[in-house]
Amino acid sequence: MKQIRQNYRSGELALAEVPAPRAGAGALLVATRVSLISSGTERQTIELAKASLAGKAMARPDLVRRVIRNIRRDGLAPTVEKVFAKLDTPIPLGYSIAGEALEIGRHVENFRVGDRVACAGAGFANHAEIDAIPKNLVVRVPDGVDDEEASFVTLGAIALQGVRQAQPTLGECFVVMGLGLIGLLTVQLLKANGCRVLGYDPDASRVALARELGADLAVGEGLLEATKAFTRGHGADGVILAASTKSSEPLNIAAEISRMKGRIVVVGLVGMTIDREPFYKRELDLRLSMSYGPGRHDPGYEFEGHDYPLAHVRWTEQRNMEAFLALVAERKVTPKALVTHRFPIAEALAAYALMQSGAPHLAITLHYPREAPEPTRMVRSAPAPQRRDGEATLGFIGFGNYAKSVLLPAFSAIDGVRLAAVATSTGLSAGHAAEKHGFAAATTDADALIDDAEIDALVIATRHDTHADYARRALIAGKHVFVEKPLALTREELRDVAVAAEAAPGVLTVGFNRRFAPLLIEAKRALEPRSGPLVMLYRVNAGEIPAESWIQRGEGGGRIIGEVCHFVDALTYLCGALPIEAQATAARDHDDAVSALLRFADGSTGAIVYSSLGDPAVPKERIEIFAAGRVVQLDDFTRLDITRGGRRRRVKAAQDKGQRALARAFIEATRGRGAPPIPLAELIAVSEATLAIEEAVRE
Repeated sequence: MKQIRQNYRSGELALAEVPAPRAGAGALLVATRVSLISSGTERQTIELAKASLAGKAMARPDLVRRVIRNIRRDGLAPTVEKVFAKLDTPIPLGYSIAGEALEIGRHVENFRVGDRVACAGAGFANHAEIDAIPKNLVVRVPDGVDDEEASFVTLGAIALQGVRQAQPTLGECFVVMGLGLIGLLTVQLLKANGCRVLGYDPDASRVALARELGADLAVGEGLLEATKAFTRGHGADGVILAASTKSSEPLNIAAEISRMKGRIVVVGLVGMTIDREPFYKRELDLRLSMSYGPGRHDPGYEFEGHDYPLAHVRWTEQRNMEAFLALVAERKVTPKALVTHRFPIAEALAAYALMQSGAPHLAITLHYPREAPEPTRMVRSAPAPQRRDGEATLGFIGFGNYAKSVLLPAFSAIDGVRLAAVATSTGLSAGHAAEKHGFAAATTDADALIDDAEIDALVIATRHDTHADYARRALIAGKHVFVEKPLALTREELRDVAVAAEAAPGVLTVGFNRRFAPLLIEAKRALEPRSGPLVMLYRVNAGEIPAESWIQRGEGGGRIIGEVCHFVDALTYLCGALPIEAQATAARDHDDAVSALLRFADGSTGAIVYSSLGDPAVPKERIEIFAAGRVVQLDDFTRLDITRGGRRRRVKAAQDKGQRALARAFIEATRGRGAPPIPLAELIAVSEATLAIEEAVRE
């Protein structure tokens, strides 16, 4: 299928041929009929992508601060690799479409195949022939509303939420500043609400269109005088800012034209440095409008499909979408009047060229073939070459930032490894992975890789809640499996994987790379020979991850299961015995600030202090091991101190956490040239101990 993509590093736009997505649980597969180019929002995205690295940094200082924190915690080289891998990831464009439901995913009610639907959401409602959309971002299109009108659903919901924030009442006087798409829709919505409306924009053509669409008055200059006359000297009851500028001048002008106790609602992207005096003297109410409405930026609502009860949240983003289309059906809002240009999807790049040319335009719509393409989920870049003796064919299921920046380079550096196929949840990422990294095929169907007899080994690098199922099924299919940690999120999942691994001919390993780090191997050597137990302390300055991150939600399983497993495994490796008991407690109100105590079968103990509360300027990991007459200290995999008999030996090295060595050991094991990198008993015991730590913290 065809989809518009942009390279975030170079800014290059392309109409790419990519695999069609799947309708996952809680989502619909939609064949696009019309998609709307939102020139304001998309132009900003394109300009940012085309900016230099310095320009990107100036535009997003929040991301720069995050990169600096990661450099302090993880080191320069790993952070740079991740940054460039992220920049090289193509981004989809578009966020407002109308089309037809092709497939209905599990846990989706109230929709049927063939329904005409309108859809919202950046990253979901893309300029693509087929999209997978979470159910709370989809609404039915009423009779009498055509596809082009319905494609305005996202912008309509944004405008409507701004109006709701302003709380207009019948007969009030409102000023709409900025008469782009959002502003012109806002004018019509306020008129539908019984308000008197003054529109303002420096563009004379937009001023004229606002008058045609029902504005009582529209001006391109003299806003203060016009407002004074329009409101009989009282000032506006409400001002809605739908402009886009870095300047704070529009916001301060809005204060000047407001009446005492007036309301100002910011919908557009404007500067927010306010002059205190007019806000204070008039006791103005300043509000920001959260895009489409309640539910926006809530992963539970948008991605997981949890709706808010209508009795408590009357207008969610989905209900705003429905309300907007109902107003279109009643002809109280006429979005088609805003369309200035129409292009077939095959000429989409010409549409963007027009948008960036400076030629007059307003709404640009892209139109798709009436007959939806068959959802083809496998795209081959080239015929598979004839297999060479000893060659290992490798498939990736999941290809996020870690897989790109760490796992792929590790496996690609091994002679005799061929990249057979990559499967991701979106066709855009799969297609780009194949194109850039040399995979012979790209797909959105992980089962295709599991069932492919030509693929020897699979790297599973998806989100955590899918690891166990993919690993189990791949093992049953006879594949060798490298699964990124964690192996499982529950004891039941872990049991099922263990049963499959014990019966399967293939090698199973988990991405517990630290036991393959050169300095940790050296630390273990320094403890030998020994006859007694070890006392071990592993301190991790983990840094903060936002609560809304997928890692903290159900699909991630939380940070203990997702990362503490690494440190349990490292201690298991050091003492050479299985963990048999775990205790843990967390700091109050911080489930990712944990102290855990482990007991091992040889009598050794291990304490793990894992904290999100520290300063990222302090290196991330420090290990101390106490044995009979010896102390071994490892600092962030760059410095090892071995103290014995009052004498200290120090070893320094570039940071190496063992990822490449683990990848090589896995491939060698698949070729029958060595034992599995990590014994199955240790994989299971480490996973069980990690689950026990999680249970101790929660219970």
